[in-house]
Amino acid sequence: MKCFAPVRTDSSKILILGSYPSPLSFESGFYYGHPRNRFWPMLAELLGEARPESVEEKIALLKRHDIAIWDVLDSCEIKGAADASIRNPVVNDVLPLVENSHIQAVFFNGAKSEELYKRYCPPLPVPSFRMPSTSPANAAWNMERLKGQWKKILEYVK
Repeated sequence: MKCFAPVRTDSSKILILGSYPSPLSFESGFYYGHPRNRFWPMLAELLGEARPESVEEKIALLKRHDIAIWDVLDSCEIKGAADASIRNPVVNDVLPLVENSHIQAVFFNGAKSEELYKRYCPPLPVPSFRMPSTSPANAAWNMERLKGQWKKILEYVK
């Protein structure tokens, strides 16, 4: 399956890159669709907003705060949601999205997205930061620890 299209505005200031959608994200039809993924509750708390539930609410939250999201991979072979099982990756062409925008920084949601980007894609023209994954598989990071690291995005979007 192909990943979702990027969500962005002409005024997006940051880009958050995941690796590839999970089966539950594909089922829900949008990024970070696993019910235990902390991405949406964490982002909402950092931005002082109510937690978005619908796809439309999630898109509106991103657009209100000039946040773009996408995945490094457009497609791949993967077993379930296990990033370690990724084979035959096909990358998205992220660089033009960054170069032709107001994006000032890129945030990788987890080590795998950064690793895939750096292995298969050209260098970014803006600073990039590897953030701890919001996936439920990253159980070592509770919500408070995640917010403590992810608050770095506020330097760019507030």
